Parts: sequence; C-alpha cells; structure tokens
Amino acid sequence: MKILIIEDELKAAKSLENLILKIKPSAKITAQLQSIESAIDYLSENEAPDLIFMDIQLSDGLCFEIFKSVNIQCPVIFCTAYGEYTMDAIKANGIDYLLKPFSKEELQKAFEKVDNFKNFFQQNTQPDMEELLKKIGQDEGKKSFLVFKNNKYTTVKTEDIAFFYIRNEAPTLMTFQEQEYTLMQSLDQLQSILSTKQFFRLNRQYLVNFSAIKEVEHYFDRKLFVKLVIPSPDKLLIGKEKTTIFLNWLENR
Repeated sequence: MKILIIEDELKAAKSLENLILKIKPSAKITAQLQSIESAIDYLSENEAPDLIFMDIQLSDGLCFEIFKSVNIQCPVIFCTAYGEYTMDAIKANGIDYLLKPFSKEELQKAFEKVDNFKNFFQQNTQPDMEELLKKIGQDEGKKSFLVFKNNKYTTVKTEDIAFFYIRNEAPTLMTFQEQEYTLMQSLDQLQSILSTKQFFRLNRQYLVNFSAIKEVEHYFDRKLFVKLVIPSPDKLLIGKEKTTIFLNWLENR
C-alpha cells in the first residue's frame, strides 16, 4: 500500500509514519508534504497513492483547497485537532476523521474502515456520499451524558446542553436551565463524540450548541463576538482565522 502524508508539523508526520509502519509494515510512505502548494504539485506530477493521511490546517491554509486543484480518487484519512470540519472531510473522500492526539488503536480502526469501504473508492467511480455517511455515522453524536452531583448520578440529554467550557481547569457542561456539571472528558474528547452539525468549538475554552446562539456581532481585529441565550462566564470571541468557518457552519446546517 502506497501512502502519502500531508502534515505541516514534521514531528507529527514522523510520529504518524512510525504508527502506520507498526500497523502496516509492508506500507510504503511515498512522501511527506507540509503545504497545499506542495501537495498540489506532488499529486499533479506523481502516481496517485492508495491512501492519503491529511492534516486539515496546513501551513498555507485549509487542505480542502487541494481538492479544488487536483482530482483525488483515493480515500483520505483526515487528522486534525478540530472537529468542526467533519462534513467537509466526508465530501472530500474522507473515510475517517481522527482527532489529535490519537492512539495506535484508533489508527488501526481507521485502516479497518478503509478496508471495509474500499468499494466506495475505486478509481473513476464517484462514491455514494449519502450512503457512506450513513455507514460511517460520524455525525450522529452522543445523545446524553451521565453526570454526578450532590452525591447523585443523573443523565443530561445532549439537546439540553447549552455549552461545554473549562471552569477552574475542569471541563463542565451548562444546561439551558443554567445547571452545571463537571465532566471527566476533555473538551477535545467531547468534541469528538458530539454532532459537528450541532456543536462548534469557538475556542480552546468553549464548545457551544447551535441552539444556544442568540446572535453574532463583529468585534475588533476582525473577530466575532457570540452572544448566547443564557449568560456565559466569559466573553465568547472567535479569532479571525475561524470566522469564515464559523459563519459557514451557521449557514450550512
């Protein structure tokens, strides 16, 4: 199996290569690329690989720009620290979506998924994305959370959660009724199990339900100020590098 790695962090690329070769010793890493430009050049001039591992945020932009210039027929496994690009990844021949940092076991499952869905990605055949999405089930999301408070366990439906945030260094959920519960999972872990259609990672501190968003205002330095239907402990700002992504998420649900 010929595998191409597109990852702008050299240490991450090398670590991924080592994991791949542990799982697939016979695999050949054809190249490690760091940018959109280099990926377009390589894919335009070389034989197509059997599989691509692709980071989403590269040194010169989002990797989806590559697909606008090159017709990629092989399956792609996306590796990223952010969960809000799942639907874009699926539409771009994405067979799996690994949130960093991921384990050897998660990578093994990704390879199993490639094997299971290889018929979707035969050369010159456009995959049935609707059927693939049903099978992969990436965006169903967790339906409820078991929480513990005042010496009692209870469940909170995900639809009743306005946002998740970091409170005193602990991941916490806030319901629309303004009830708080401390969780064991990190925000990265929560992001990986929630529906990307319903929840958006505003920043490192907040993961917000679409239904909790009241309005969005322009702010200084091309940032966005997000107002919720209930009070939040902090002012919710989105950096300029994510404003377009966030507005597209609001629009394309």
